[in-house]
Amino acid sequence: MSWGILIFAGLFEVAWATGLKYSHGFTRLYPSIFTLVTMFISFGLLSIAMRSLPLGTAYAVWTGIGSVGAVLMGIFIFHDPATAPRIACLAMIIIGIIGLKVIT
Repeated sequence: MSWGILIFAGLFEVAWATGLKYSHGFTRLYPSIFTLVTMFISFGLLSIAMRSLPLGTAYAVWTGIGSVGAVLMGIFIFHDPATAPRIACLAMIIIGIIGLKVIT
């Protein structure tokens, strides 16, 4: 159950990172509200998952999901470059997340 909660926490991290881009430095009301709400949910779910998961593992997986998701959102929504080195780095992050899940 904790792993599922942690995955949702990571997805909400992607949501708030994306909302942060749309908020333009918290100068737009609705994207700013969206960002703050999803940030609160993300941290709340992370704290619940950490009740039974090791701190380092939970935090690394949470930030990994957020990092990979934010880069993918950047590529698909904001047309950030999708170069081979960037994709290779994403693959390494994903391998690290899977590795932490397997050994925990």
